[in-house]
Amino acid sequence: MEQIPLSGCDITQVEIDAVVEVLRSGQLALGPQILAFEKAFRDRCGCKHAVAVNSGTSGLHMAVRALEIGPGDEVITTPFSFIASANCILFEGATPVFVDIDLETYNMDVSGIEAAITEKTKAIVAVHIFGRPLNMPAVMEIARRHDLAVIEDSCEALGARIDGRDVGTFGDVGMFAFYPNKQITTGEGGMVITDDDRLADVFRSLRNQGRSANAAWLEHERVGYNYRMSELQAAVGVVQMSRLDEILAARSAVADLYAQRLADERRIVPPAPPVGERNSWFVYVIRLAERYNRADRDALIAHLREQGVGCRNYFAPIHLQPFYVEQFGFKPGDFPNTEHAGDRCIAIPFFNKLTADQADRVCAALKTGLDVVGK
Repeated sequence: MEQIPLSGCDITQVEIDAVVEVLRSGQLALGPQILAFEKAFRDRCGCKHAVAVNSGTSGLHMAVRALEIGPGDEVITTPFSFIASANCILFEGATPVFVDIDLETYNMDVSGIEAAITEKTKAIVAVHIFGRPLNMPAVMEIARRHDLAVIEDSCEALGARIDGRDVGTFGDVGMFAFYPNKQITTGEGGMVITDDDRLADVFRSLRNQGRSANAAWLEHERVGYNYRMSELQAAVGVVQMSRLDEILAARSAVADLYAQRLADERRIVPPAPPVGERNSWFVYVIRLAERYNRADRDALIAHLREQGVGCRNYFAPIHLQPFYVEQFGFKPGDFPNTEHAGDRCIAIPFFNKLTADQADRVCAALKTGLDVVGK
């Protein structure tokens, strides 16, 4: 039986040739490919600065540090995300404050943000889940009234737009990531964008062991990190960025394949269509209907895998991760929408080259599994 993977990257001969050219050049770090990749991002997003790093997590950490967030500060974010969007707050000793999600979009419920603000609140980490834009105009209006910084975690949402404006450009800092399951990939890697000259200078220093732009090689003006991206990664990124519209269209077409086949399936809740915005499909996540529970979800995942269909629960609530429970005392029931989604959501195979026949197999296996679970 052919195995249908959960995800897969889209690499062509052009990317391979670009990597070979870098290898032949002998300059594998701090070279022209980094500059070209950063320029591609500036041009695409319309931002003033783009700083390439070795992961989205590194970029999030740098943003928290550059904004001078630390012990005693609170940062508002979502409990339904990849764990890095909360861990970046812990890295600097600050406290994450969670706001529950809207079950239709899986994004943070903006209407709950103001109730979470205290005199200790310093920033909001606004996450675009699964490539669907969060309502950033509303987030920014709240942030301006309360004098809060905004870190925009767009790691899952490259190419998504709100009213013609790219996500990542609304906050003080925007973040993107290029793990192999993302819209574009550099294997590992990330990009930090901002219009703030001071922040951009700090990011360039932090990623390169704390060196300033004009310092000698062994002079360090601050504590920094080895968060650099390599020339090999950047060369892949340059090509991938040139193909971004093609890639986004391919992913949208795969989402349409599933939407057509699952339109009449009432035992699941498919992703909601975008309204007044442009999705950038990262994953295709379905949610089991209300009457199902976590055990049913796990049984369905097992059935799909037996049928050769890659799948995974997506996401596990951050506040119920063991070290968050231990450190902060979170408990089941604290964020009911997040827990509802965490118990019932499943990511099914989603990648640029997924075929109609593969979509048929996935949906058939899903439906036969639903015939069995929960009875």
